[in-house]
Formats: sequence, structure tokens, C-alpha cells
Amino acid sequence: MDLATLIGLLGAFGIVIFAMLSGGSVGMFVNVPSLLIVLVGSLFVVLMKFSLKQFLGAIKVAIKAFSFKITAPAELIDEVVALADEARKGGLLALEGKEVSTGFLDKGIQLLVDGHDADVVRNLLQKDLRQTLDRHEWGAKIFTALGEVAPAMGMIGTLVGLVAMLSNMDDPKSIGPAMAVALLTTLYGAMVANMVALPVADKLELRRTEEGLVKSMVIDALLAIQAGQNPRIIDSMLKAYLPESNRAEEE
Repeated sequence: MDLATLIGLLGAFGIVIFAMLSGGSVGMFVNVPSLLIVLVGSLFVVLMKFSLKQFLGAIKVAIKAFSFKITAPAELIDEVVALADEARKGGLLALEGKEVSTGFLDKGIQLLVDGHDADVVRNLLQKDLRQTLDRHEWGAKIFTALGEVAPAMGMIGTLVGLVAMLSNMDDPKSIGPAMAVALLTTLYGAMVANMVALPVADKLELRRTEEGLVKSMVIDALLAIQAGQNPRIIDSMLKAYLPESNRAEEE
């Protein structure tokens, strides 16, 4: 898992659990009806907003986003420049069977080795890029929707608890459980939204940007290799993708 995500997730929940323990027992903060209203209710509401395929796909995208290790752009530049140098010396067939860092780069090399023209290579790789960006975009939208719905479901649970409490004021024993539902659903809604759903949505947007950058670099590099450009020219062209401070370090 991405280290920043793991530290952030454990740290956020750790602080909240520590605060709960400081005030007594964690058990008093567990209420099954409240959990069902917020967690299950929010998921069903979000499902209404999207298709079943998009909803299930968002879970897969989120898992990949956290476990997927993307190649650093600077490392990728060194790799493709080395490939360009080999292709310049031995032709495109010299690249066949080369071990590379990403499946996308491997797919592109295979297209070059198979002798497809530049338009075919560009169109196929750009289609792959668009599909990747779309998956991340829909995943981010679904988790953003979950972040918006969860607090609202928490408020609904609060109203349910208050109605139950007010309708049974003559029975002191029922006031406590009803008040727990009223307060804990608001807490759960805020936690789901701000500690899980919205951070995941932002992380997916970050992954979308990172993967889009890397795949765009690969497309430009492969087309330049196919055109027989000098490896130094390819190196300079790809460094334009890097932030200015990183370019200075590379140089």
C-alpha cells in the first residue's frame, strides 16, 4: 500500500480511537443501527447515482490506486532513452523481448516491433490512456459522492434517533439508546466522509494525474523511437514533462 495513505489512515483512526479511550470505553461508541444507517444506507444511495458496473469498478480502482507503484518519471526517462539508443544501433527488432518497468511500455514496444505505423501506435496507446483516466475519474466521482452522502445519512440517523427519543420520553430506559443512535450516526457519517471517502477520492485524482503523465511520456517516447530520433533529443523532450526543479537536478 502507498505509505502516505497507510500512515494517514492509521494515524487518523488512531487519534480518534485514543480520544474515545480517553473518555471511557470504545464500546460506548459502537451502535449497530447507527452503523447500518450510515454505512449500508450510504452505499445504497451512492449505488442509485451510478451503474452497478461503475460502482463495483470503483472498488477495484481504489485498491489498485493504493497498491499500485508507479514508475518515477525520471527513472522512466532513463529507461526509454536507453531503449532509444539500442533501437538506433540495432533497429526496432533489437527491442523485442526487452524487460521493461511497465506493461504499457511493453505493449507499445510490441507495437513497434510488429511494424505498425505511427498513427496506429498513437491511436491504440491513446485509447488505453483514455480508458485508464476514465476509470480513475469515475472512481473519484463515486468516492466523492460517498463523502457527500455519508454526512447526510448521519443527519437522517440523528433525526430517527431524536424522533424515537421524543416519542418515548415517558420511558427513561429508551432515552439512552435513542440518543446514542441520534449522536453516533452523525459521528459515523463525518468519519466515513472525512477519514475515508474524500481522501480516497483525492488519492484517485492524484493517481489519475500521475498515471496520465507517465503514459503520455511513454507515447511520446515510443513515437520518437519509431521515428529514429536521437536519444539525446528524446531525453530533452521528455524532461519537459518534469517540474522545473527536477529538470535542473537531472541536468
